[in-house]
Amino acid sequence: MNYVVSYRKYIPIDFDDVIGQKHITKTLKKAIEKKMLSQSFLFCGPRGVGKTTCAKILARKVNKFSYEEKNSMFNIIELDAASNNSVDDIRNIINQLNFRPQYGKYKVYIIDEVHMLSNSAFNAFLKILEYPPSHVIFILATTEKNKILSTIISRCQVYDFKRISVNDIKNYLINICKKEYIKYEEDALLLISDISDGSLRDALSLFDRLILYSNNRLLSSIVYNQLGLLDIDFFLKITYFFLKKDIYKVLLLFDEIIKKGVDLNMFITSLSKHFRNLLLSKDRKTIKLLSYSEKIKEKYLIQSKKIDNNFLIKALNICNNTENSDKKNQDIRLALEIALINISYIN
Repeated sequence: MNYVVSYRKYIPIDFDDVIGQKHITKTLKKAIEKKMLSQSFLFCGPRGVGKTTCAKILARKVNKFSYEEKNSMFNIIELDAASNNSVDDIRNIINQLNFRPQYGKYKVYIIDEVHMLSNSAFNAFLKILEYPPSHVIFILATTEKNKILSTIISRCQVYDFKRISVNDIKNYLINICKKEYIKYEEDALLLISDISDGSLRDALSLFDRLILYSNNRLLSSIVYNQLGLLDIDFFLKITYFFLKKDIYKVLLLFDEIIKKGVDLNMFITSLSKHFRNLLLSKDRKTIKLLSYSEKIKEKYLIQSKKIDNNFLIKALNICNNTENSDKKNQDIRLALEIALINISYIN
Protein backbone atom coordinates (compact mmCIF):
# COMPACT_ATOMS: atom_id res chain seq x y z
CA MET A 1 0.00 0.00 0.00
CA ASN A 2 1.31 3.43 -0.93
CA TYR A 3 2.08 5.86 1.88
CA VAL A 4 -0.52 8.61 2.26
CA VAL A 5 0.33 11.79 4.15
CA SER A 6 -1.88 12.53 7.16
CA TYR A 7 -3.35 15.65 5.57
CA ARG A 8 -4.78 13.48 2.76
CA LYS A 9 -5.55 10.41 4.82
CA TYR A 10 -7.54 12.30 7.46
CA ILE A 11 -9.06 15.02 5.30
CA PRO A 12 -12.58 15.88 6.58
CA ILE A 13 -15.33 14.44 4.39
CA ASP A 14 -18.23 16.11 6.19
CA PHE A 15 -18.86 19.45 7.86
CA ASP A 16 -18.96 17.71 11.25
CA ASP A 17 -15.36 16.54 10.71
CA VAL A 18 -14.02 20.08 10.19
CA ILE A 19 -12.35 21.44 13.32
CA GLY A 20 -12.14 25.00 14.56
CA GLN A 21 -14.67 26.49 12.12
CA LYS A 22 -18.01 25.61 13.69
CA HIS A 23 -19.31 29.15 13.14
CA ILE A 24 -18.98 28.52 9.40
CA THR A 25 -19.92 24.85 9.05
CA LYS A 26 -23.08 25.35 11.12
CA THR A 27 -24.21 28.23 8.88
CA LEU A 28 -23.48 26.32 5.66
CA LYS A 29 -25.38 23.26 6.89
CA LYS A 30 -28.42 25.39 7.69
CA ALA A 31 -28.24 27.12 4.31
CA ILE A 32 -28.31 23.72 2.57
CA GLU A 33 -31.12 22.39 4.77
CA LYS A 34 -33.30 25.47 4.21
CA LYS A 35 -32.35 25.74 0.52
CA MET A 36 -31.16 29.30 1.02
CA LEU A 37 -27.87 29.02 -0.83
CA SER A 38 -25.94 31.90 -2.27
CA GLN A 39 -24.43 31.34 -5.70
CA SER A 40 -21.23 33.23 -4.88
CA PHE A 41 -19.12 32.52 -1.80
CA LEU A 42 -15.85 34.04 -0.62
CA PHE A 43 -13.89 31.98 1.91
CA CYS A 44 -11.16 34.06 3.59
CA GLY A 45 -8.53 33.17 6.17
CA PRO A 46 -4.99 31.93 6.88
CA ARG A 47 -3.51 28.96 5.04
CA GLY A 48 -4.34 25.44 6.15
CA VAL A 49 -7.49 26.21 8.15
CA GLY A 50 -10.07 24.43 5.98
CA LYS A 51 -11.17 26.85 3.24
CA THR A 52 -10.70 24.53 0.27
CA THR A 53 -11.83 21.52 2.30
CA CYS A 54 -15.11 23.25 3.21
CA ALA A 55 -15.52 24.37 -0.41
CA LYS A 56 -15.29 20.75 -1.61
CA ILE A 57 -17.67 19.51 1.09
CA LEU A 58 -20.16 22.24 0.16
CA ALA A 59 -19.85 21.35 -3.53
CA ARG A 60 -20.66 17.70 -2.79
CA LYS A 61 -23.48 18.50 -0.36
CA VAL A 62 -25.39 20.78 -2.74
CA ASN A 63 -25.31 17.98 -5.32
CA LYS A 64 -26.02 15.24 -2.76
CA PHE A 65 -22.87 13.37 -3.75
CA SER A 66 -21.08 11.03 -1.37
CA TYR A 67 -17.33 11.41 -0.82
CA GLU A 68 -16.59 8.31 -2.94
CA GLU A 69 -18.96 9.18 -5.81
CA LYS A 70 -17.00 9.56 -9.04
CA ASN A 71 -19.68 11.69 -10.72
CA SER A 72 -18.66 14.60 -8.50
CA MET A 73 -15.56 15.15 -10.64
CA PHE A 74 -17.80 16.35 -13.50
CA ASN A 75 -19.57 18.89 -11.30
CA ILE A 76 -16.69 20.31 -9.28
CA ILE A 77 -14.18 22.37 -11.26
CA GLU A 78 -11.11 23.64 -9.42
CA LEU A 79 -8.91 26.49 -10.61
CA ASP A 80 -5.67 27.64 -8.98
CA ALA A 81 -5.62 31.38 -9.61
CA ALA A 82 -1.95 31.53 -8.62
CA SER A 83 -1.04 29.95 -11.97
CA ASN A 84 -4.26 30.56 -13.95
CA ASN A 85 -4.80 34.25 -13.34
CA SER A 86 -5.26 35.82 -16.77
CA VAL A 87 -8.42 37.23 -18.33
CA ASP A 88 -8.36 34.31 -20.81
CA ASP A 89 -8.57 31.82 -17.94
CA ILE A 90 -11.71 33.54 -16.64
CA ARG A 91 -13.19 33.75 -20.14
CA ASN A 92 -12.67 29.99 -20.51
CA ILE A 93 -14.79 29.52 -17.39
CA ILE A 94 -17.45 31.93 -18.66
CA ASN A 95 -17.65 30.01 -21.97
CA GLN A 96 -18.39 26.78 -20.07
CA LEU A 97 -21.17 28.18 -17.88
CA ASN A 98 -24.07 27.55 -20.26
CA PHE A 99 -23.45 23.79 -20.20
CA ARG A 100 -25.64 22.28 -17.52
CA PRO A 101 -24.19 19.61 -15.19
CA GLN A 102 -24.41 15.99 -16.35
CA TYR A 103 -25.13 14.82 -12.82
CA GLY A 104 -26.61 16.59 -9.82
CA LYS A 105 -28.06 20.09 -9.68
CA TYR A 106 -25.03 22.43 -9.70
CA LYS A 107 -21.71 22.94 -11.39
CA VAL A 108 -19.45 24.30 -8.66
CA TYR A 109 -16.36 26.34 -9.52
CA ILE A 110 -13.77 26.52 -6.74
CA ILE A 111 -11.20 29.24 -7.43
CA ASP A 112 -8.31 29.07 -4.96
CA GLU A 113 -5.93 31.97 -4.25
CA VAL A 114 -8.42 34.22 -6.05
CA HIS A 115 -6.51 37.35 -4.98
CA MET A 116 -3.88 36.39 -7.57
CA LEU A 117 -6.22 37.16 -10.48
CA SER A 118 -5.17 40.09 -12.64
CA ASN A 119 -7.30 43.25 -12.64
CA SER A 120 -8.58 42.47 -16.12
CA ALA A 121 -9.51 38.95 -14.97
CA PHE A 122 -11.38 40.38 -11.97
CA ASN A 123 -13.25 42.80 -14.22
CA ALA A 124 -14.22 40.00 -16.62
CA PHE A 125 -15.48 38.03 -13.63
CA LEU A 126 -17.66 40.79 -12.16
CA LYS A 127 -20.82 40.51 -14.23
CA ILE A 128 -21.03 36.73 -14.25
CA LEU A 129 -20.42 36.69 -10.50
CA GLU A 130 -23.41 38.97 -9.98
CA TYR A 131 -25.74 37.10 -12.33
CA PRO A 132 -24.53 33.50 -12.61
CA PRO A 133 -26.71 30.87 -14.33
CA SER A 134 -29.08 29.11 -11.92
CA HIS A 135 -27.09 25.86 -12.15
CA VAL A 136 -23.73 27.47 -11.19
CA ILE A 137 -22.14 28.17 -7.80
CA PHE A 138 -18.82 29.99 -7.37
CA ILE A 139 -16.65 29.45 -4.28
CA LEU A 140 -13.66 31.78 -4.11
CA ALA A 141 -10.90 31.18 -1.56
CA THR A 142 -8.16 33.56 -0.47
CA THR A 143 -5.54 34.11 2.21
CA GLU A 144 -5.43 37.84 1.40
CA LYS A 145 -8.90 39.34 1.52
CA ASN A 146 -7.42 42.86 1.41
CA LYS A 147 -6.30 42.25 -2.19
CA ILE A 148 -9.80 41.40 -3.43
CA LEU A 149 -11.68 44.17 -5.23
CA SER A 150 -14.51 45.58 -3.11
CA THR A 151 -16.85 45.07 -6.07
CA ILE A 152 -16.07 41.32 -5.95
CA ILE A 153 -16.55 41.13 -2.17
CA SER A 154 -19.92 42.90 -2.36
CA ARG A 155 -21.19 40.24 -4.78
CA CYS A 156 -20.26 37.33 -2.51
CA GLN A 157 -21.42 35.82 0.74
CA VAL A 158 -18.24 36.20 2.81
CA TYR A 159 -17.05 33.64 5.37
CA ASP A 160 -14.03 34.48 7.52
CA PHE A 161 -12.13 31.39 8.64
CA LYS A 162 -10.06 31.74 11.79
CA ARG A 163 -6.84 30.19 12.98
CA ILE A 164 -7.45 26.86 14.68
CA SER A 165 -6.73 26.82 18.41
CA VAL A 166 -3.72 24.97 19.80
CA ASN A 167 -6.02 22.76 21.86
CA ASP A 168 -8.15 21.79 18.85
CA ILE A 169 -5.08 20.87 16.80
CA LYS A 170 -3.60 18.93 19.72
CA ASN A 171 -6.80 16.89 20.15
CA TYR A 172 -6.88 16.19 16.42
CA LEU A 173 -3.29 14.88 16.57
CA ILE A 174 -4.11 12.75 19.62
CA ASN A 175 -6.94 11.16 17.66
CA ILE A 176 -4.56 10.31 14.80
CA CYS A 177 -1.98 8.89 17.24
CA LYS A 178 -4.61 6.56 18.68
CA LYS A 179 -5.73 5.39 15.24
CA GLU A 180 -2.14 4.82 14.09
CA TYR A 181 -0.98 3.28 17.40
CA ILE A 182 1.62 5.99 17.91
CA LYS A 183 2.96 6.60 21.41
CA TYR A 184 3.23 10.27 22.30
CA GLU A 185 3.87 12.87 24.97
CA GLU A 186 1.14 15.48 25.20
CA ASP A 187 3.77 18.24 25.42
CA ALA A 188 5.18 17.09 22.06
CA LEU A 189 1.78 17.46 20.40
CA LEU A 190 1.22 20.81 22.11
CA LEU A 191 4.53 22.04 20.75
CA ILE A 192 3.66 20.95 17.20
CA SER A 193 0.25 22.60 17.54
CA ASP A 194 1.76 25.84 18.81
CA ILE A 195 4.44 26.04 16.10
CA SER A 196 1.87 25.49 13.33
CA ASP A 197 0.32 28.91 14.11
CA GLY A 198 -3.29 27.83 13.71
CA SER A 199 -2.76 25.87 10.48
CA LEU A 200 -3.88 22.25 10.70
CA ARG A 201 -2.20 21.45 7.39
CA ASP A 202 1.16 22.73 8.68
CA ALA A 203 0.68 20.78 11.92
CA LEU A 204 0.00 17.54 10.03
CA SER A 205 2.99 18.03 7.72
CA LEU A 206 5.22 18.59 10.73
CA PHE A 207 3.64 15.65 12.54
CA ASP A 208 4.37 13.29 9.60
CA ARG A 209 7.98 14.42 9.40
CA LEU A 210 8.58 13.88 13.12
CA ILE A 211 6.85 10.49 13.16
CA LEU A 212 9.16 9.23 10.43
CA TYR A 213 12.16 10.19 12.56
CA SER A 214 10.79 9.08 15.93
CA ASN A 215 9.85 5.51 15.01
CA ASN A 216 6.24 5.94 16.21
CA ARG A 217 7.23 7.33 19.60
CA LEU A 218 6.78 11.09 19.65
CA LEU A 219 8.63 12.75 22.52
CA SER A 220 9.10 16.43 23.33
CA SER A 221 12.87 16.04 23.14
CA ILE A 222 12.58 14.78 19.56
CA VAL A 223 10.46 17.77 18.54
CA TYR A 224 12.92 20.23 20.11
CA ASN A 225 15.98 18.55 18.58
CA GLN A 226 14.58 18.02 15.09
CA LEU A 227 13.26 21.56 14.80
CA GLY A 228 16.29 23.22 16.38
CA LEU A 229 14.21 24.67 19.20
CA LEU A 230 15.13 25.44 22.80
CA ASP A 231 13.02 23.94 25.55
CA ILE A 232 11.53 25.75 28.53
CA ASP A 233 14.34 24.59 30.84
CA PHE A 234 16.87 26.57 28.78
CA PHE A 235 14.82 29.76 29.10
CA LEU A 236 14.21 29.19 32.80
CA LYS A 237 17.98 28.83 33.24
CA ILE A 238 18.97 31.94 31.26
CA THR A 239 16.28 33.96 33.08
CA TYR A 240 17.72 32.77 36.40
CA PHE A 241 21.11 34.16 35.31
CA PHE A 242 19.43 37.43 34.23
CA LEU A 243 17.97 37.85 37.69
CA LYS A 244 21.37 37.12 39.27
CA LYS A 245 22.90 39.70 36.88
CA ASP A 246 25.46 37.04 35.95
CA ILE A 247 26.21 38.32 32.47
CA TYR A 248 29.13 35.93 31.94
CA LYS A 249 27.01 32.83 32.46
CA VAL A 250 24.35 34.35 30.20
CA LEU A 251 26.89 34.84 27.41
CA LEU A 252 28.40 31.37 27.88
CA LEU A 253 24.94 29.82 27.72
CA PHE A 254 24.22 31.82 24.58
CA ASP A 255 27.48 30.59 23.04
CA GLU A 256 26.40 26.99 23.66
CA ILE A 257 23.24 27.37 21.59
CA ILE A 258 25.14 29.09 18.77
CA LYS A 259 27.42 26.04 18.57
CA LYS A 260 24.32 23.84 18.35
CA GLY A 261 23.19 25.80 15.28
CA VAL A 262 20.04 27.31 16.77
CA ASP A 263 18.34 29.88 14.52
CA LEU A 264 19.23 33.22 16.15
CA ASN A 265 16.14 34.98 14.82
CA MET A 266 14.01 32.27 16.36
CA PHE A 267 15.98 32.57 19.61
CA ILE A 268 15.02 36.20 20.28
CA THR A 269 11.39 35.47 19.35
CA SER A 270 11.35 32.51 21.75
CA LEU A 271 12.94 34.60 24.50
CA SER A 272 10.22 37.24 24.02
CA LYS A 273 7.60 34.53 24.27
CA HIS A 274 9.18 33.25 27.49
CA PHE A 275 8.93 36.69 29.10
CA ARG A 276 5.35 37.00 27.85
CA ASN A 277 4.51 33.61 29.36
CA LEU A 278 6.04 34.64 32.69
CA LEU A 279 3.93 37.80 32.67
CA LEU A 280 0.76 35.77 32.04
CA SER A 281 1.77 33.33 34.77
CA LYS A 282 1.66 36.02 37.43
CA ASP A 283 -2.12 35.73 37.56
CA ARG A 284 -4.16 32.52 37.86
CA LYS A 285 -6.68 33.84 35.34
CA THR A 286 -4.19 34.67 32.59
CA ILE A 287 -2.05 31.55 33.07
CA LYS A 288 -4.94 29.69 31.44
CA LEU A 289 -3.97 31.41 28.18
CA LEU A 290 -0.77 29.35 28.03
CA SER A 291 -0.95 26.37 25.65
CA TYR A 292 1.13 24.01 27.76
CA SER A 293 0.67 21.04 30.05
CA GLU A 294 0.02 21.65 33.73
CA LYS A 295 3.58 20.52 34.50
CA ILE A 296 5.09 23.28 32.33
CA LYS A 297 2.59 25.87 33.57
CA GLU A 298 3.75 25.11 37.09
CA LYS A 299 7.36 25.83 36.09
CA TYR A 300 6.31 29.20 34.71
CA LEU A 301 4.31 29.93 37.83
CA ILE A 302 7.28 29.23 40.12
CA GLN A 303 9.68 31.49 38.20
CA SER A 304 7.11 34.26 37.70
CA LYS A 305 6.85 34.70 41.47
CA LYS A 306 10.54 35.68 41.56
CA ILE A 307 10.21 38.41 38.90
CA ASP A 308 8.42 41.73 39.03
CA ASN A 309 6.37 43.17 36.18
CA ASN A 310 8.83 46.02 35.66
CA PHE A 311 11.61 43.59 34.70
CA LEU A 312 9.37 41.63 32.33
CA ILE A 313 8.03 44.71 30.54
CA LYS A 314 11.52 46.18 30.05
CA ALA A 315 12.85 42.80 28.87
CA LEU A 316 9.99 42.50 26.36
CA ASN A 317 10.77 45.97 25.02
CA ILE A 318 14.47 45.10 24.60
CA CYS A 319 13.56 41.88 22.75
CA ASN A 320 11.08 43.69 20.52
CA ASN A 321 13.57 46.43 19.60
CA THR A 322 16.23 43.81 18.89
CA GLU A 323 13.88 41.82 16.64
CA ASN A 324 13.13 44.94 14.62
CA SER A 325 16.79 45.90 14.27
CA ASP A 326 17.92 42.35 13.39
CA LYS A 327 16.52 42.78 9.88
CA LYS A 328 19.01 45.60 9.24
CA ASN A 329 21.90 44.28 11.32
CA GLN A 330 24.61 42.26 9.59
CA ASP A 331 26.09 40.95 12.85
CA ILE A 332 23.09 39.30 14.51
CA ARG A 333 25.20 37.63 17.19
CA LEU A 334 26.58 40.95 18.41
CA ALA A 335 23.12 42.54 18.40
CA LEU A 336 21.74 39.68 20.49
CA GLU A 337 24.64 39.75 22.93
CA ILE A 338 24.05 43.47 23.50
CA ALA A 339 20.37 42.71 24.11
CA LEU A 340 21.26 39.98 26.63
CA ILE A 341 23.64 42.35 28.44
CA ASN A 342 20.93 45.02 28.61
CA ILE A 343 18.43 42.54 30.02
CA SER A 344 20.97 41.42 32.61
CA TYR A 345 21.32 44.97 33.90
CA ILE A 346 17.64 45.90 34.13
CA ASN A 347 17.13 47.66 37.46
